[in-house]
Amino acid sequence: MIDERNLKDLLYQEFARIGKSLSSPKRLEILDLLGQGPKSVENLAKSTAMSIANVSQHLKTLHNSRLVSYRKEGNYVIYDIADESIADFINSLHRLSEKQYIQIQKIKKDFLDADADMDEVSFTELNDRMSKGEVLLLDVRPGEEYENAHIPGAISIPVEELEDKLSSLPSDLDVVAYCRGPYCLMSVKAVEILKSKGINAHRFEKSVQDWNEFQNQLNWKRGL
Repeated sequence: MIDERNLKDLLYQEFARIGKSLSSPKRLEILDLLGQGPKSVENLAKSTAMSIANVSQHLKTLHNSRLVSYRKEGNYVIYDIADESIADFINSLHRLSEKQYIQIQKIKKDFLDADADMDEVSFTELNDRMSKGEVLLLDVRPGEEYENAHIPGAISIPVEELEDKLSSLPSDLDVVAYCRGPYCLMSVKAVEILKSKGINAHRFEKSVQDWNEFQNQLNWKRGL
């Protein structure tokens, strides 16, 4: 006879391993960054404002929980999420947290929605305007993240290079900038730069993963 209590105890003990590994804000940030594409320990240290030693310890915990994998490239160790479902999980965690905690909504409003001129574009509007050739979609993340995955039709100009490359943008189109999702400031900065130069610019606050989910939903509705 199956011991149901023992079965559940064993299962939830294993489930809790992932929960424990996600109990650190910095480890959540690392997984969020790796969801954009593989990165070296040095790159992660710079992005998270941590020492290489601290990043390595967090990566060790995540690796022990089988949430990240790694490979060696010369003198560098490159980390990546162990499975794409992990990026989906982190996105779901963001949405759940924003829904359940008013603090997150307030932080987002204070930091990301402070500029009343920061016009945002919806999935449907962006999809329609891109299909009509009415907008230029700008990916302002680091180039390696664009190479790993990007919204089809987007061009890559990392935000730190934008001012030097403004002359390469067409003058007859609106520009829509996106980066890593709703909590990323790179697209906010890009829109500020573009507007300061008289370019009609908008922010798309979603990520590549969000866009892929939207397209999958469209395809499902169409029976594709």
